[in-house]
Amino acid sequence: IPPKYPTDSNENDTIMPEFRIIPRNEWLAKPPKEQLDVLTLPVPYVIIMHTASGFCTNTELCKKIVLEVQKLHSIGRNWSDIGYNFLVGGDGYGYEGRGWYAVGAQVYGYNSRCIGIAFIGTFNQVLPPERQLRAAKEIIQIGLNLSVIAPDYKLLTARQLQTTKSPGEALYKLIKTWDHWSPIP
Repeated sequence: IPPKYPTDSNENDTIMPEFRIIPRNEWLAKPPKEQLDVLTLPVPYVIIMHTASGFCTNTELCKKIVLEVQKLHSIGRNWSDIGYNFLVGGDGYGYEGRGWYAVGAQVYGYNSRCIGIAFIGTFNQVLPPERQLRAAKEIIQIGLNLSVIAPDYKLLTARQLQTTKSPGEALYKLIKTWDHWSPIP
């Protein structure tokens, strides 16, 4: 079993924060460069990936990383906006990327049919903390409750659909144990 990220000395992993999704204005998102396409609902897929960036254990650092990811996607890759629908941080919160209703730019060929959730960090050899895993599950449940995600959705990872190591070997092995995971699209 891969190790987990080291925890802050002030952190108590037994106390989970009340889950919430941090809206774009709170992480100081720039507006999209152009109008984003709208998803046709409900989507049949939830796709998990990682940001392959630094890890964060507090909200201020997570917000900074999300803003850096947006800069990388919109300036470095010349996309309209951050590519992910949502991100989840080591602080236990979700972060609104493109949100529930906009087509993402995360997995070519599947963007118009999925909600993409990116784990902030790199998870090749370490597992995300429990609160980050819980945040991803909370986002999926909210999507089901909003009828954005189809009840019979398939859970996939980016590495199943394109040439990438995302969401990292350790996280991939764990995701394969979650409800709705599918070995094929």
